[in-house]
Amino acid sequence: MLSNLRFFVFVLAAGPMVYYALSLYCIVEYFRAQRRLPPRKDAIAPPVSILKPVRGVDHGAYENFASYCRLDYPQYELVFAMADAHDPVIPVIEKLQRDFPVMRIRFVTDVPRVGENNKVNSLCRLVNAASYDLLVMTDSDVLVEREYLREVVAPFADPKVGAVTSFYRCEGGGTLAADLDMLGMCMDSVPSALVARRLEGKVQFAFGWTMATTKEHLAEVGGWEAMANHHSDDFELGNRIAAKGHRVELMREPVWMVFPKQSFRAFLRHELRWAIGLRNVRPAGYAGMIFTHGLPWAILAAVVAAASGWVGLAAAYLVAYLALRLGAAYAAGVWGLRDGNIAKKLWLAPLRDGISAAVWLAGFFTNKINWRGLEYRVKNRLLEPIGASQSQALHAQERSAREAK
Repeated sequence: MLSNLRFFVFVLAAGPMVYYALSLYCIVEYFRAQRRLPPRKDAIAPPVSILKPVRGVDHGAYENFASYCRLDYPQYELVFAMADAHDPVIPVIEKLQRDFPVMRIRFVTDVPRVGENNKVNSLCRLVNAASYDLLVMTDSDVLVEREYLREVVAPFADPKVGAVTSFYRCEGGGTLAADLDMLGMCMDSVPSALVARRLEGKVQFAFGWTMATTKEHLAEVGGWEAMANHHSDDFELGNRIAAKGHRVELMREPVWMVFPKQSFRAFLRHELRWAIGLRNVRPAGYAGMIFTHGLPWAILAAVVAAASGWVGLAAAYLVAYLALRLGAAYAAGVWGLRDGNIAKKLWLAPLRDGISAAVWLAGFFTNKINWRGLEYRVKNRLLEPIGASQSQALHAQERSAREAK
């Protein structure tokens, strides 16, 4: 029985190594294919509405917003929405309007409460306010380069494309928590996205740092109104558009995500929110993630092997974990995304893996999240506000917006 138990542990501990090897293969395959593509053809340049739902002032907000005003693109507008008519981000946007007088920059505060997801409420209002058919929606902590819109628009030259999304490079940070958060793209998002793309044969999701589609495709999936109570709005958009038979494409060039000097508590809260959201949108996949957390499995296998006198096998598991995990993270972040900031943080990968495994486990035991100061329960992909005081606060925001209008 003891021999069978050891064998069982060794086999299960090999699971994450297989996943890391598959991740490395998918990462190398994808980025190598990207670099073999011919130069981008700017065959189309339709007018674009860039839509930004905002709430409060994020770290580097002005520079993030200003980057959208310096784009090399013939015709576009920048529209913001916030539910609170007294939101502290409004003076930042007004400064933007003064500093870029030739740019078409607008903001709206009359945001109706369609559902529990405040970001989606703002997106519903923004789509109605948008002047153009092609919509590019981005989070407020995203900074872009001059060619951004041309990169976003290029895939739409193919009529089979229904949405475009992107990966990101990292900027900012400066604390241990921020450094750990930055590793999320190369250790989690890129590997899991490219493995899913390979196994499923297509991309069936989008990322909030860039979601581009047309009003026609958005209407085809019921508009943002159909997703107003959902937690993972970016996943929902990409998944629904893909389900209609349209392709979701990844941009060739990533955007920049600007990280604040966050606390460890804020980092853990963000990770748990992400875990709970993922468990709700892909419950089977979330359970299967037990075989993607290699650190605890490698340690368990090494302990069992060492206790049995097989020191070489114990060392093999630990070396295999480090080589494959760091190799895949390096390939995704440094080689693939060309993110020079990641190379200096890879030594933190085992620490992040340990935290991620603990957060993954915690995600099975709670549905409560804190999202920009508001508390919700996530159930069957939907958001449920917690507490009467929160509902009163949301209604107060609505009333304030109506009075300002």
